[in-house]
Amino acid sequence: MGEYLFHDRTEAGRVLGRLVANRVTDAPVIVLALPRGGVPAGFEVARGLHADFDVFLVRKLGVPGQEELAFGAIATVGTRVLNRAVIARMDLSPQAIDRVAQQEQLELDRQELVFRGGRLPLDLHGRTVVLVDDGLATGATMLAAVQAVRIQDPKRVVVAAPVASREASKQLRTVADDTICAQVPHPFYAVGCCYRDFEQVTDEEVRDLLRRFTRSSNTPRTVLQING
Repeated sequence: MGEYLFHDRTEAGRVLGRLVANRVTDAPVIVLALPRGGVPAGFEVARGLHADFDVFLVRKLGVPGQEELAFGAIATVGTRVLNRAVIARMDLSPQAIDRVAQQEQLELDRQELVFRGGRLPLDLHGRTVVLVDDGLATGATMLAAVQAVRIQDPKRVVVAAPVASREASKQLRTVADDTICAQVPHPFYAVGCCYRDFEQVTDEEVRDLLRRFTRSSNTPRTVLQING
């Protein structure tokens, strides 16, 4: 790849939002962003759709010593997705897999507290859910998110990202009802290579975007009712 595809996640979210608006015309819609990088992009998508907006908590499972190489992912509702090919190639033992999963579960629990602060997740039943991240490299994290969302019986699940590898885009098309990517560059090196500004998004920035959206939205927020 030559020049950067996007200045930052906000610009990428606005570009993506226009594409999503042309493809997702049914209602009601919920936009769920994968923290932390997906939140600025998801914020712009949700604003463009006039949709409900929230985070969806999911964590990549990285190979020890090569954490950028994902062998799976876990989601806050207890879903675990494993890439058996990567596990076999890296000769990962069940014990090593469990250790990484336990560490990432701690971060999921922390994010649940920091980002939600006791607020219940939105009710996804019968809704069209648009899952947004700032980019899809292996697609493992998004795959876990799709499978976790499916458990909650939505009407449709749409995956949306400003940029994706060919492999991730192809894989996600087999599990999502629709996959929308603004750019699918080849060769694909890394998500960060597609952005001029790819500074890490902080917890405070995520909280601020969630607060800003809640204050500016006129859409009632329906929460998941838990009995028992």
